[in-house]
Amino acid sequence: MNKQLIKPLPIKKNGKNGHTILGPVDNLEMHLRPDWWRRIFNSMYLKTDADFVEDKQITRNEVELFTSILDVPKESAILDLACGQGRHSIEMAQRGFTNITGLDRSHYLIRKAKSMMQQEGLKIGFKEGDARKLPFPADTFDVVMILGNSFGYFESNEDDIMILKEVFRVLKPEGAFLIDVADGSYLRNHFQSRSWEWIDKKYFVCRERSLSNDNERLISREIISHVEKGIIVDQFYAERLYTCDMLTDIFTRSGYKNIIFHDALESNSLRKQDLGMMERRIIMSAKVLKQWTPVKIKSHEEKNVLVLMGDPTKPDVVKPSSIFDDDDFITIDKLKTALSFLPANRFTYLNSHKTIYNDLLKNKHKIDYVLNLCDEGYNNEARKELHMPALLEILGIPYTGSGPQCLAYCYDKSLIRGVAKEIGVPVARAFFVRSEDNVFDLQIDFPVIAKPNFADSSFGITQRSVANSIEELNDAILKIRHDFGYESSILVEEFLTGKEISIGIIGNPPESYTTLPIIEEDYSQLPEGLPKICGYEAKWDPESPYFNLLRSIPADLPEDVEKQVIENCVKLFTRLECRDYCRFDFRLDASGVPRLLEVNPNPGWCWDGHLAKMAAISNISYSRLLEMILQSAEQRISQIKTEEPAHSTIKQELIQLSAG
Repeated sequence: MNKQLIKPLPIKKNGKNGHTILGPVDNLEMHLRPDWWRRIFNSMYLKTDADFVEDKQITRNEVELFTSILDVPKESAILDLACGQGRHSIEMAQRGFTNITGLDRSHYLIRKAKSMMQQEGLKIGFKEGDARKLPFPADTFDVVMILGNSFGYFESNEDDIMILKEVFRVLKPEGAFLIDVADGSYLRNHFQSRSWEWIDKKYFVCRERSLSNDNERLISREIISHVEKGIIVDQFYAERLYTCDMLTDIFTRSGYKNIIFHDALESNSLRKQDLGMMERRIIMSAKVLKQWTPVKIKSHEEKNVLVLMGDPTKPDVVKPSSIFDDDDFITIDKLKTALSFLPANRFTYLNSHKTIYNDLLKNKHKIDYVLNLCDEGYNNEARKELHMPALLEILGIPYTGSGPQCLAYCYDKSLIRGVAKEIGVPVARAFFVRSEDNVFDLQIDFPVIAKPNFADSSFGITQRSVANSIEELNDAILKIRHDFGYESSILVEEFLTGKEISIGIIGNPPESYTTLPIIEEDYSQLPEGLPKICGYEAKWDPESPYFNLLRSIPADLPEDVEKQVIENCVKLFTRLECRDYCRFDFRLDASGVPRLLEVNPNPGWCWDGHLAKMAAISNISYSRLLEMILQSAEQRISQIKTEEPAHSTIKQELIQLSAG
């Protein structure tokens, strides 16, 4: 058949799974995402590559070889970088190595590694992180290993050099670096352009491969099919084809000495079929010859942290009585108690919004940074939440949490939907209703839920917001307009019927962050007939059945759904420039697809809020949760200070002029 007559088929969704499937493609590289490595290392990766990465005998043989090359004491500090599900770390720990840390970008694989470690009764420090920005001090490890062909994934080899320089930094003087990577010279001439194989009795995989346009990378396409479900995965990935000369060059440029190439590693597997990039690998070791990094003398003085809060003397329309009540003051007391358990900080509290500018200006040189907990907004106006970080930036005072631009974005529900759709995060179908729109003219499938487009803390979302007819929807819109003003814009979304879930992230992806356990709302105790929503009544009305009967429980989700949710949260966190901590709310549709509801930068910090509930599932105390947020902010702020450009002095002069 003439290849030129084969045209790409339209993109299709494969049944209820909803996966994007392509037909024939002429150029694999055109469909390769630059960040393909963010989404490919999951349960299907462990299934398709199980003949190799899940074969314990192969792992034993590799560890035997690698440890004989390294020849280091078993108490050596070892970093297994890009450790995957931890197969090498676990095998080494079983052989008596006592100081192993594993780091990988994949949340799924790190979770798998921790589970396997616990089953074996071992102690290994597994954590998530980006190899280009390692979360370790200089001169930490005796050995760093990148094993299992986990090098060369990035679009530019400059990213690979960043990894080498980071490894150089965290290795001790005389430290050793061991890497095994695909033999580029061999694969460039021997790769299989097409193959297929049965993974087990249910799954089979078809692969296509071609060289990139610059001849430097091998591009692969992998289509995984299930005998009953059809095609379930159609994915593209790539790896740089490093030769010994290329490796010598980038290692030398990165400062390494004593570069040694060991015998090539030829692989085998039980399936004895397509080994792909693992077929033949280069094993290389190098030494770090450097001086010890000068130790910075850390000050043991307490940090002065100013806690910025809502003003209890001003009205707050979000609260049921429109004022701070006993529950609010109890919540503040619990916060102060929790912070008192953090001895490295001295906390002072500021809540007078009338004098806030002068108070900040007067004390700015006494403050290390601000813990910004003013989620009520300036003068307790939710739409002015961004005013507080904007003021802090004008005064040059570092602070925790997201900046004004992020807060402005996330306050606009319709805008966030557009951003989410742009980066491939599913959202519910919706209408944006303006003041001049007539709801009876809209073509709407019921049920739906009506929300104020600009609101916070579920204000304006009650059981009456859920509509099953055009008349009920009109009533819901009239109620919102009565409470928020006739000119207010309204979002009408399809009412999703699946699980309502929330997930929190603490830290700053992609370098260093923690995903808290996902929770779901348990509606099982609600009286029949009440719509299943977690709205204003659940959070603020003690007389409501929602307040008394609704509870949050650990979410029970399929692995692929959980992975998808986490990946989407990280994408949103990065795109919206969230900082230090954030909460994301999703709801599953009838097909089980998680669709974004809201992004909550600087989310509720109270002792019984959603973040605290998530943390409790992981045995993280309220005090420790607050400490993690502070530590994330401190790490980010310290990096900004070290990278501060020379023109920062001009900024300081402008601040001084504004103060004068």
